[in-house]
Amino acid sequence: MGLLEGRLEDGFMVTNLEHAVNWARESSLWPMTFGLACCAIEMMATGAPRYDIDRFGAGAFRASPRQADLMIVAGTVNLKMADRVRRLYDQMPDPKFVIAMGACTCGGGPYYKYGYNVAKGVDLVVPVDVYVPGCPPRPEALLEGLMRVQDKIHRMRGFTKGDLAELPVPRRTGSVHLPPELADPEKAVAFLAENKERAKPAKA
Repeated sequence: MGLLEGRLEDGFMVTNLEHAVNWARESSLWPMTFGLACCAIEMMATGAPRYDIDRFGAGAFRASPRQADLMIVAGTVNLKMADRVRRLYDQMPDPKFVIAMGACTCGGGPYYKYGYNVAKGVDLVVPVDVYVPGCPPRPEALLEGLMRVQDKIHRMRGFTKGDLAELPVPRRTGSVHLPPELADPEKAVAFLAENKERAKPAKA
């Protein structure tokens, strides 16, 4: 304590408003009820009594984006769903945070090469604060990601995260980058015929 040692009564604490607001924010994160695929099962397990995400003050899952400040994108983001994810993100009040949970969410996962309908990472749709890789990641990994978000909030300067609308957010162009064997129409026909032949059941 230094100069303040022995001069203050018991239970008296000195801080500034910025640190107090950040402490309140990191201790009362409200995640959105939002699951897209199998990683949502692990997110539900994190909220259950065994792991109890409420220990970290983040157990109040909200059904409305207008009452949430943390989006946990748990599962594969299809291109059709990407627009809805962005709309929900835009409806959340600032400052808001995003956790990308699972390999599919972080970078496309097993659908990276041939998943023509899967966004190759949710960071193409919304800005991501913390990545939690795994297929699926265990509840402990999600809790670790939550603590990293809390660390980020603890270091915030000013009362808002910043105007995210001005940040360069990568957007999906609409075109799909096909692997070489599917990019050329003739090669694609041969590749699909070979796949069909391989899929035939073996004769007894």
